[in-house]
Amino acid sequence: MTKDKAKPMSMLLVEDDAAECRKFKDCAAGRTDITLIGETGSSTEALRIVKNRLPECVILDLELTKGEGTGLQFLTELNKTALKLRPIVVVTTNIQADVMRDCVHSMNVAFVFSKKQQGYCPELVLNTLLDLRKSLPAAQGDVHRDLQTIESPEELRTRIIDRIDAELNDIGISIRLKGRKYLREAIYLLVNKDKNESSAVIYQVADQNKINYNSVIRAIQVVIANAWDSSDIETLKEKCPVHIDVNTGVPAPTEFVHYYAERIRKAM
Repeated sequence: MTKDKAKPMSMLLVEDDAAECRKFKDCAAGRTDITLIGETGSSTEALRIVKNRLPECVILDLELTKGEGTGLQFLTELNKTALKLRPIVVVTTNIQADVMRDCVHSMNVAFVFSKKQQGYCPELVLNTLLDLRKSLPAAQGDVHRDLQTIESPEELRTRIIDRIDAELNDIGISIRLKGRKYLREAIYLLVNKDKNESSAVIYQVADQNKINYNSVIRAIQVVIANAWDSSDIETLKEKCPVHIDVNTGVPAPTEFVHYYAERIRKAM
């Protein structure tokens, strides 16, 4: 596969300004070569997302004055973290000082954008990232092929499970309810199967746990309904755009499992 035909570039946006976030989201939504996998105004949360979801690139606001931490804190912790897939990082900032620019470049940042420069816009940042992808050795297709070569089966399993947990946490699936465990197992199984086997993997989960299929379905329905009752509906629609069962008002278990298995499969 050539780099030009690679999967969409997975991107994490670390930005605390709501208007800026919306511009980047709108720009990314209209493209097929970029996939926004997350956004946060917290340097701590950004590092967690990088560890769990392995984005190919990070757009990092340096100040995060309305959020938590700073871009420099994120870069410091990122450079201490051993990752099989290190993201390409570009910084966006209002700081003009050359000393700051030199500082972030020394921390393995690929490019620094001044938000005050002529022509600055999300499209410029995204196009630059795609150009960097073609020229840097950390291009997604190459690195993911390397990962498949060097990862043991257990390491791969751990990476997939961590990604599933991050996705479930993101929409408020409770870790206290038994259905969370069944959901995670079903999604993991389907990641490695044909996408049309959603029902089959739930039967397999039932067999693995030595309980009947209906008990697994009910437990999964409960944990999904709990998330839909306790979370903002508009946020859920945005983060989990799956078909809603007209009778229950929440996604059906098989629809939910299929959506997340396919989402994770595409990002691997």
